[in-house]
Amino acid sequence: MNKKGAFIVIEGLDGSGKTTQAKLLAAKLRKNHKAVYTQEPSKGKIGKFIRNRILYGEKRFSTTIEALMFAADRLEHIQNEVLPALAGGYVVVSDRYVYSSLAYQGSAGLSLEWIETINEHALKPDLALFIDVDPEAVQARLKSRKSVMENLETQRKVRKIYQKFIEKGELVRIDGDKPKTAVAQEILKVATAFLKTRS
Repeated sequence: MNKKGAFIVIEGLDGSGKTTQAKLLAAKLRKNHKAVYTQEPSKGKIGKFIRNRILYGEKRFSTTIEALMFAADRLEHIQNEVLPALAGGYVVVSDRYVYSSLAYQGSAGLSLEWIETINEHALKPDLALFIDVDPEAVQARLKSRKSVMENLETQRKVRKIYQKFIEKGELVRIDGDKPKTAVAQEILKVATAFLKTRS
């Protein structure tokens, strides 16, 4: 399917500010582009189940089940939201995507190769950014109601996997320890420069 728009993904640890930054980017891009914000888990039926039963359930599901559920939600998200928006010429800014599955389920011991296999039909993002914040720093930002994946040990492991994808050139690192406005400016700068190469 030919895409007219662009698919931009914002990744980061829980508490890194990625949701705020993804929404800010979409809003700023609307000055010169058609742009829309979306997120994973999605607002679909599978995404709602993930939020209510997996992320904030009483106990953590097996990582295999988690990975499969996230992959299923991702495909539904792509089909129902991302592809239609891209076909309409929109820049789609997604708060989390396949790298989150690789980092979080990978940190729990699942094979990254297997996670990539079950996500092989996921649309490749045009640009993927990682807001890099020290795991100790984000712990102070998290609210009292933490998800099952928001403990410090997990976050450290997750960050190491994200760093591997930065080294591979699949993710662009953004220094998330800077003030929020500076982070937003850097993200906008990178995204704008990228979009100019496509015009």
